[in-house]
Amino acid sequence: MKFSLEGLAVYFPYEFIYPEQYQFMLECKRALDAKGHGLLEMPTGTGKTITLLALITSYQLAHPEIGKLVYCTRTVPEMEKVLQELKELVDYRSRYFLGPGQKVPQILALGLSSRKNLCVHPSVAEEGSRESVDAKCRRLTATWVRERHVSGQDIEVCDFFEQLERAGSDALLEPGVYTLEDLRIFGRKQGWCPYFLARHMLAFANVVVYNYQYMLDPKVSNMVSRELEKECIVVFDEAHNIDNVCIEALSVNLRQQTLDNAGRNITRLHSAIERAKSTDAQRLKDEYQRLVRGLQTQGNLPSADPRPAGAGGEDWLANPALPEDIMREAVPGNIRRAEHFVAFLRRFVAYLKEKLGVNQVETENPTTFLAQLQERLNIDGKTLRFCYDRLTSLLKTLEITDTDDFTPIHLVADFATLVGTYARGFAIITEPFDERMPAVRDPVMQLSCLDASLAVKPVFAKFQSVIITSGTLSPIDLYPKILNFQPVVLQSLQMTLTRDCLCPAILTRGADQMPVSTKFDMRDDPNVVRNYGRMLVELASVIPDGIVAFFVSYSYMDTIVSKWDQMGVLQDLMAAKLVFIETTDVVETTLALDNFRRACDCGRGAVFFSVARGKVAEGIDFDRHYGRAVVMFGVPYQYTLSRILRARLEYMREMFQIKESDFLAFDAVRQAAQCVGRVIRSKADYGMMVSVWATVCVHACVSVCVCMCVSLCVCVLPSSRLAPSIHNWLPEHMKIH
Repeated sequence: MKFSLEGLAVYFPYEFIYPEQYQFMLECKRALDAKGHGLLEMPTGTGKTITLLALITSYQLAHPEIGKLVYCTRTVPEMEKVLQELKELVDYRSRYFLGPGQKVPQILALGLSSRKNLCVHPSVAEEGSRESVDAKCRRLTATWVRERHVSGQDIEVCDFFEQLERAGSDALLEPGVYTLEDLRIFGRKQGWCPYFLARHMLAFANVVVYNYQYMLDPKVSNMVSRELEKECIVVFDEAHNIDNVCIEALSVNLRQQTLDNAGRNITRLHSAIERAKSTDAQRLKDEYQRLVRGLQTQGNLPSADPRPAGAGGEDWLANPALPEDIMREAVPGNIRRAEHFVAFLRRFVAYLKEKLGVNQVETENPTTFLAQLQERLNIDGKTLRFCYDRLTSLLKTLEITDTDDFTPIHLVADFATLVGTYARGFAIITEPFDERMPAVRDPVMQLSCLDASLAVKPVFAKFQSVIITSGTLSPIDLYPKILNFQPVVLQSLQMTLTRDCLCPAILTRGADQMPVSTKFDMRDDPNVVRNYGRMLVELASVIPDGIVAFFVSYSYMDTIVSKWDQMGVLQDLMAAKLVFIETTDVVETTLALDNFRRACDCGRGAVFFSVARGKVAEGIDFDRHYGRAVVMFGVPYQYTLSRILRARLEYMREMFQIKESDFLAFDAVRQAAQCVGRVIRSKADYGMMVSVWATVCVHACVSVCVCMCVSLCVCVLPSSRLAPSIHNWLPEHMKIH
């Protein structure tokens, strides 16, 4: 349909539009009109993706001055889904421009992912990990490799990359919507590299779809997203965990094995420098002069300029710190010469190894770490701040392409640069062992980012409109505090239903009237374990098709399943349905999911055991007959004894006045909502949602169950602020046993 939204012609590819979709468009348009940021929640199954695409592409059509739509997703399947829906939208919109004298508006949309997902070179694509694919690609496309090939040396290069370079400015994509598979097919047909073609076409695209990391991680965003104009509209979809993504992007862990491998990397660098001195000393002298004048101004590091014609494909990840936090000046004199820099790295790694030798937990901030480092080794923060850039320059000068082998020293450089750049918002925690296994010595030094706003701040500052949206953002009022921004639109929308499609229930006691809970002092009680099992067996005997059960952790799930096996509960459960289990291995979990679906398709039925915060809880849909019931065993609180978590809670209390209890409850609610939301993927779907918690937690459980279960349409509120409307709804719809 085509309709007017406050004067804006919106093209929507369906005959009907839900009331919440219309309201969502309205709120989004107001954010775009105000050239500000928005925080919007709309429940799962209401067509959030197509609503966003229809509104923003229509807005682009009416306002040519608006820049690209940059749509950020968490996973590759989500990226492909967005592009497929956009393709259908563009096909539908073209019907309205078929009249005489009318011109169909052209649109170019594409997805961008890693080399591993786009490479079509036969030998490179066969590599297993993303790092090995990147390294082998660089070995075939680096500038010096191509120069040697041209000079007549028998060196292999990538034919796809070479043909793309020869095409030059003619290497363009026709208007259209290109999924990753479309890019691979086009690349094979033309003989062009899909990855570098997609990178090249970013400047011409109207819509770009890629992963969060391409926008939030400074190492990637400075390389990929730097040229995007201010007028772009940035969307973070499924952004309920965006704060965790920001923190992970600026955190580094160093273990003993990492430092040992880094030491071997340093030895290889020293050998490479000695070889360069004997064969091509001028190269090192030229690098030294560039460093005297400054890295970026001499083009030895990535800049804001596009990749020049004829350049190789050896692009390195950019600085792990944010651009405005790095002073672009001459590199400190004590690390300009290659041999001096390697000596510095050797001393710094030795110091880190010494720090790992502690017998008790140590926590310090970057300021304290730098003071001790200055006292012991006479190394200052400025030297550390340029460590990553200097390492990148040296690797390029030495013409090293096997980057996957040098990952350990890159991690050390990450650590050094972040410590040297930020005085606040970070904690350095050194633990000699995992407190859950104190008998096994496994030292780790964790540089943990405590402030999620550090990574997302440049995004809010650079782009005029950023839309953060998800189906499970509630309690929504905490996000502006955590991310430290002021949205012009903040709205949580409810789902409209024409029938009862959900049956939420809270179980507080077993059949023997014993309370059930995953609290630490009750979780191993045989009566609790048995009641959990008997309840699941009874559900499996009467509910058809698929059931999904979520546990609070992998270790707890393993314990429960083992005890169920000893009690005979597992055998009774398997008599009713087949049982499949999520593991930490991606391949095993994928195989288990495939067999789970086959069991549901053939009518046998199955139960899938999964874990809150796991891969399945975050990205796998159990729609239709694959999920007729979901069972949530306990409240998925974070491990509250984690020192990193405690440091972050203390930081948020001091900086943002967020209480520890409020954040822990907020995080548990959004994770539980993600779990139970896996089974309702549309308004035509239906299912039962069972939450198993203790009687003492009923008030909190009702709040959580309402926010995540109640037709997925009631806004999430902490238990202390439970809305009167929820209390009115409960007697009619909620069953508490």
